[in-house]
Amino acid sequence: MTVRTRFAPSPTGYLHIGGARTALFNWLFARHHGGRFVLRIEDTDVARSTEESVNAILDGMRWLGLDWDEGPFYQSKRFDLYREHVERLLRAKMAYRCWCTPEELEERRKKAIEEGRPPRYDGRCRNRTDTPEGAFAVRFKVPPRRTVFEDMIKGQISFEHGEIEDLVILRSDGTPTYNLCVVVDDATMNITHVIRGDDHINNTPKQILLYEALGYSVPSFAHLPMILGADRTRLSKRHGATSVTAYREMGYLPEALVNYLARLGWSYGDQEIFTREELVDKFSLESVGKSSGIFNPEKLLWLNHHYIKESPTERLVPEFLRHLERLGVDGSRDERVPVIIETLKERAKTLGQMAEDALFYFKEDVTYEEKAARKFLTPDKAELFRMLIERLASLDPFTRDAIQDAFDSVLREKRLGLGKLAQPVRVALTGTTVSPGIFETIEALGRKRTVKRLKDACEFIEKTSSETTATR
Repeated sequence: MTVRTRFAPSPTGYLHIGGARTALFNWLFARHHGGRFVLRIEDTDVARSTEESVNAILDGMRWLGLDWDEGPFYQSKRFDLYREHVERLLRAKMAYRCWCTPEELEERRKKAIEEGRPPRYDGRCRNRTDTPEGAFAVRFKVPPRRTVFEDMIKGQISFEHGEIEDLVILRSDGTPTYNLCVVVDDATMNITHVIRGDDHINNTPKQILLYEALGYSVPSFAHLPMILGADRTRLSKRHGATSVTAYREMGYLPEALVNYLARLGWSYGDQEIFTREELVDKFSLESVGKSSGIFNPEKLLWLNHHYIKESPTERLVPEFLRHLERLGVDGSRDERVPVIIETLKERAKTLGQMAEDALFYFKEDVTYEEKAARKFLTPDKAELFRMLIERLASLDPFTRDAIQDAFDSVLREKRLGLGKLAQPVRVALTGTTVSPGIFETIEALGRKRTVKRLKDACEFIEKTSSETTATR
């Protein structure tokens, strides 16, 4: 048997974290077993489905590297197939037409609640022999027994049919309903394993009944526990329930998000970091936990930091440039970009942060933080800056080691420690007291910008010194 899984999102919004994890687990299961991964768009909700949402889902899947083998298939283009199956059930007397209006159904529902009865459909059209005029829905006859199935994650689950009303499979406007569409699609697409969120568990017995009524093999089911926020309630935007593409916009790497989502409910010993190849090799549904996963943004950030540090610089360049552009900087023709990334990789937690931290490399002029300037850009530093300018201006090659030698020569001549020069130079070049290593920073900044900023710092010192003298 060839394993066939599917991901079937509704295009009524973005690809969120929960959906992305479901897609990932289906993809991993199929890849682990050498099977096929099918993408289906469940767009029967015409009023809410949008092309924008479809594109957002596809873009999110591509960014995560979850390539599909077949599809995307669109339910909206398969209505004739669904109606054929409805007719099959009607002919087999396993379904019936229901002329109850929405108003009548609502009135009966309210009455049942008032009388303490379950507000389920009472089956009054089940045995009707007349055919009134007007619109009708089609309902599936739920037989009076119990459905038991073995969930690959949760174990044996059973449902009494007395708890399930005769479900509508075709609405009065002629549109098929979710439970029918999903069964017809999974059956005709030969899906062997249905891996989805456990919010679908209540649909499973209904779908099993439809499989059996239509004469199709019932697939294996695996229901993934929900993802909860840090407060152990339903995941909200505050706790990370945002779109996959939003994480890209914040500067996360797809490798980090895939690694994090894989570990959100699945484990392999104590291992935390996995390559994609390792995930495919080691993934199994037996290792998926039965309890809800807790979304931890800090852990995701930690993983992203790890992947940024470990990624080849060339891998980071395109996304880094994209984040720079969002900040109004075009670095596409700047040959220094790979060197700049190298100076920032060790500390950056996101590529968005990296781009913000890199802005000083591209500015024409530096704005000094007041406290830093007052402490480090003092009159005694002007002479040190001029000595350093003289050495750096003639430096060839302009490399990290050569820059350090230039520093050392100034420090030896003045009998000073590195801190007496490095921090003032850092403020002169960046405007702040925080930057990558000073020698790496100067190398990435380049000779021309470094010399100019040191000269600007000398002018700033002279100007502030004269202003201070004048006020005395």
